[in-house]
Amino acid sequence: MGKYDFIIIGAGGTGLAAAMYGARLGLKTLVLGKSHGTELPVGGVITTTHLVENYPGFIKLSGMELAEKIEKHARSYELVTIKEEKVISVKKTKEGFEIKSENDSYKSKTVLFATGTKWRKLDIPGSNEFENKGVHYCALCDGPFFKNKIVGLVGGSDSAAKDALLLSEYAKKVYIIYRGDKIHPEPINLNRVEQNKKIEVVNNTNVLEIKGDKFVNEVILDGDYEGSKSLKLDGIFVAIGHIVLSKLAKELGVKTNEKGEIIVDRMTRTNVKGVYAAGDVADGEFKQLITGVAEGCTAAYSAYEYIGSGKNLN
Repeated sequence: MGKYDFIIIGAGGTGLAAAMYGARLGLKTLVLGKSHGTELPVGGVITTTHLVENYPGFIKLSGMELAEKIEKHARSYELVTIKEEKVISVKKTKEGFEIKSENDSYKSKTVLFATGTKWRKLDIPGSNEFENKGVHYCALCDGPFFKNKIVGLVGGSDSAAKDALLLSEYAKKVYIIYRGDKIHPEPINLNRVEQNKKIEVVNNTNVLEIKGDKFVNEVILDGDYEGSKSLKLDGIFVAIGHIVLSKLAKELGVKTNEKGEIIVDRMTRTNVKGVYAAGDVADGEFKQLITGVAEGCTAAYSAYEYIGSGKNLN
């Protein structure tokens, strides 16, 4: 059983940044990825982003490139160990915490939950039947399969707009299907969508059912589009938000809000001493990689201060 000062659950950008900062503060640090329901690689959700233009220091790069840079920085410290293991439980002990993974168990003086979120699934007839057969949740991963085809995208957020823009690089037609009056991406991406001749926005509309044979070939709408409730598509992508991965924290007694987000103070501290949360799993309203990275670094400092004060021995 390995012993650490600082164990980070979640190997996305937030967790990796926290590891880098923890090592700089002299903390023996372990990062455990693939935690609690997500099979994303080291680097997390940002690895599925086609283009990142809002991370200071980089005018434009892919999400995978940015994740690799942060990971490389974290791995450059001897005090950092990164293991791709799914965490099963976190328990309080007299000395600190015991973290059990699918492969091993570890002890730590402090714990950071950087578990993030997972995609919210579209729960309608046909959505499960045709998953990965025309129903997809990662435009970057699966967009290339739809070259010169017609696709739809459900959602109206900035992520949905960026996914639609990416899909337009492959597909000959992209429908954004949104339940509200108008989509609400960042202004720069809204302008890009409006200027893109391949993209058409269908507002005030829900997808009721997905149909096909071996693969998707049609969706049924709750309103008429060009005189019909049937829309012929080769595929449908879904960008309707995320589910917070806070179950492990809740089991430890960490308080969450009505959304399931972990409640933290400005120093990322939770109600349980020695336990911190950062990134998309925490209760901040503005969620970007840059804010998650900042919170991760703050958590590392809070853990350092907590250990140095001897509070972990109380």
